[in-house]
Amino acid sequence: MAKRIGAEGSFAVAEAVRLADTDVVAAYPITPQTPIVEQFAKFVADGVVDTEMVPVESEHSAMSATVGAEAAGARAMSATSSQGLALMWEIVAATPGLRLPVVMSLVNRTLSAPLNIHCDHSDVMGVTTLGWIQIFSENAQEVYENLLLAVRVAEGPRIQLPAMVNQDGFITSHAVEPVEIFEDDAVRRYVGVRSMERALLDLKHVETIGAMVLPDYLLEVKRAQEEAMSHVFEVYAEAGRELTAITGHAYPFFETYKTEDADAVIVVLNSAAGTAKVAVDAMRARGKKVGVLKPILFRPFPYAAVRDVLKNVPVVGVLDRSMDFGAYAPVYSEIRNVLYDMDKRPATQSYIYGLGGRDIMSTEVESVFDELLSGTVDPEHQRYVGLRG
Repeated sequence: MAKRIGAEGSFAVAEAVRLADTDVVAAYPITPQTPIVEQFAKFVADGVVDTEMVPVESEHSAMSATVGAEAAGARAMSATSSQGLALMWEIVAATPGLRLPVVMSLVNRTLSAPLNIHCDHSDVMGVTTLGWIQIFSENAQEVYENLLLAVRVAEGPRIQLPAMVNQDGFITSHAVEPVEIFEDDAVRRYVGVRSMERALLDLKHVETIGAMVLPDYLLEVKRAQEEAMSHVFEVYAEAGRELTAITGHAYPFFETYKTEDADAVIVVLNSAAGTAKVAVDAMRARGKKVGVLKPILFRPFPYAAVRDVLKNVPVVGVLDRSMDFGAYAPVYSEIRNVLYDMDKRPATQSYIYGLGGRDIMSTEVESVFDELLSGTVDPEHQRYVGLRG
């Protein structure tokens, strides 16, 4: 059975970490991630969980402690945002190569400078090349369920890689909305117990974690890491089917909304996908066939499956909440990669929106759709939604 409560996205994370029987949580508070740490600290103080919570002095230390706990054989998690992720970069980069299935909640916030504490995706897009599984969440319900799913995927014997579960800072992390919380015993059976395989405290099977690798073998190590990443699609689907038996919800690599007959499709991550769906309904009511594709599993990226959805769409617009200066925007780059090998490609247009937490309204998304349908696209140059003149 499930109970329906009003909860913020930050509470959804803390609740999922509680249900996952997490052994160690090491984190440092940073806006807008702080409520996650506060709520979980309450669980610890009230005896609701038997978790070792480590209040470290910095985000770098947070990920260091998390890695140490995972290497020892514990199920360990952390959470951060923005500059916190940047400060722990050294250890974030090392974690996939150590093959440790850390799960981290990333509450997306813009990177300084200038200083801004609100949402965009510049933090997560800075670490897409490091080897973390990356899952994006439109709302608090998805945050809760995606974190449980991430535990199963990251700890899968064929995977053993870390995973980030993303949500939009303040927009999702601090907004109260209905969330279904599922029965403790069922969820705990689902997540299971962290395997001691490759654990430093498994004294019967002694291993080295984090040895130095010189030029003779680094290529082979990284090739094995890529092989593990290639198994994520299968393991994600398997774990998703099992979670469906508890929640009744599906766990696709991406969500499509009214794309089947669409003359124009917008691709957009996280909370803005909900705004885009409202715009789709408004446009459809006026007889305009438009749709939305929302990536969920972003690393690894499901190129072939996305290509199959977009192959017959005349024009595709991509809304990015971050920039790659001097290059195509991150999500737009992935969609261009998706379409590259097609003999007849959809027209494409890149849009930048919402930097530093600026709202995007459904009427602005409708204007983007109108522009796409008009055929006035320029695939080589990005445009800006709501840019002041």
